[in-house]
Amino acid sequence: MVVGIVASAPMGPVGILCIRRTIKKGRPYGLVTGAGAALSDLLYALLTGYGMSLVSTVTTDANVLFWMKICGSIMLCVFGVYMFRTGPKPNVHPESKTKGSLLRNFLTSFVITLCNPAIIFLFLALFNMLAPFAGAGDWVTTLASYTAIVAGAMLWWFGLTYVINKMSTNFGEKGIRRLNRSIGVLVIVISVVYALLTLCGKSVSLADGVDALRPYTQHT
Repeated sequence: MVVGIVASAPMGPVGILCIRRTIKKGRPYGLVTGAGAALSDLLYALLTGYGMSLVSTVTTDANVLFWMKICGSIMLCVFGVYMFRTGPKPNVHPESKTKGSLLRNFLTSFVITLCNPAIIFLFLALFNMLAPFAGAGDWVTTLASYTAIVAGAMLWWFGLTYVINKMSTNFGEKGIRRLNRSIGVLVIVISVVYALLTLCGKSVSLADGVDALRPYTQHT
């Protein structure tokens, strides 16, 4: 879920499109815009996870895992810097004067997000840091992993449209810039802390946390 939230949070073209549609057309249109983006993100997450699972046998070496985590931290830090510096006016396709159907709004959002394959690098960083080779096990684990990613993404879009719907016209360019900077700072801090923990030999993978809980759940 954390992977889904972080992948959806940046206020790129689709994020701003979601805000505009929520203000001009209503919250349902903002939600389907987010859902289209979430479906596109799922496809890229599957592609990334499948690619990583193909090389999972190479990563049994501790040195390889160490450098993968460091590279993931660097990639995430670069992404955070990019988000901090991103202005409130990225290239967004102009909206038509009519609302259009919910399906049309869903499909346009899906296509716009699908045209940004750079999201793969973000998934690479997040999988390396938080959930290495998500879904590399049995089909139940795979289904649960990617369902959680979609759930996290939709949780973000649900919360964003709720806030925008309440704030309405008060959420302008300054609000978008503040949100981008806040997300950027948070991502940079997380990446730096994770890199320092990795250098100190500490593991903070979410997968490790799940493994630690298994004896308790099995006992209960």
